[in-house]
Amino acid sequence: MNPYYKDFSEYMGEIFPGVKVQKLSIDAGFTCPNRDGSIGTGGCIYCNNASFTPGYCSPKDSVETQILKGKEFFRKKYPEMKYLAYFQSYTNTFGKSVKILEEMYRNAIEIEDVVGIIIGTRPDCIPDDLVGALSEINKEKPVIVEIGAETSKDETLHLINRNHTWNDVEDATKRLNDQGIRTGLHLIAGLPGENNEDVLASVRKACLLPIDSIKMHQLQVVKGTPLLSKWEKGEIDVVPFSLKDYLDLCVRIVKMIPRNICIERFLASSPPEMVVSPKWGLKNYQFTNLLMNELR
Repeated sequence: MNPYYKDFSEYMGEIFPGVKVQKLSIDAGFTCPNRDGSIGTGGCIYCNNASFTPGYCSPKDSVETQILKGKEFFRKKYPEMKYLAYFQSYTNTFGKSVKILEEMYRNAIEIEDVVGIIIGTRPDCIPDDLVGALSEINKEKPVIVEIGAETSKDETLHLINRNHTWNDVEDATKRLNDQGIRTGLHLIAGLPGENNEDVLASVRKACLLPIDSIKMHQLQVVKGTPLLSKWEKGEIDVVPFSLKDYLDLCVRIVKMIPRNICIERFLASSPPEMVVSPKWGLKNYQFTNLLMNELR
């Protein structure tokens, strides 16, 4: 057990006692409302989906095929592993009827060795009828909804072209919690115009909500994104963290988050050839080791 905070392995151990579980990322061909013109175009200014999607994921393949490829990838090292079908790419509750979504999720959990699902989405794309459907699936196998909140500052959410509000985050987490669905929030440190106190304010507000986990990472300026273009043109101000400054911030974050809330991660680690800044060259476990030393 991590003495400083509840980590992902402890969180999974509570849900799946005695079972080793691995996320299997899925690209099910979704888009986002800030991409397709529903509320905007271009998507989040920092997003290049290729920077975090595993090689076995392709929307050209069915969900089942992607899961089977992922199982084959991990089974070589861990033959007894069980899996979480992780609908990761883009907004995985958007643009399809609830009936189609429910069928897709159910098909995933029926695959051998899949013990639950994680659904990545936005707070403004979780209608009540979908919450009801997820509640029924959750009675059969665990459902976790990961909400991209990013920050509690509405002006920042507008600047980065998210185009939802913190009120949407509060509303979605409460409705999911009312139905007994585990919920995680995604937050980003170092967004344009924000300082450390803004990040800590977002963490503080997140901890007041009925959530089970927080996934934190530093802003990365990645090739092929509007953020890089705007930064190079001087249209937007980005001040990348030094490694030391980000470690110091994470120490403060750990001390703020109660142990009933899991901290899933602290680091984004896009392929080095895609990262413009900050270029730390660290894997998540390496950063975590440095953080543990700081906490000690």
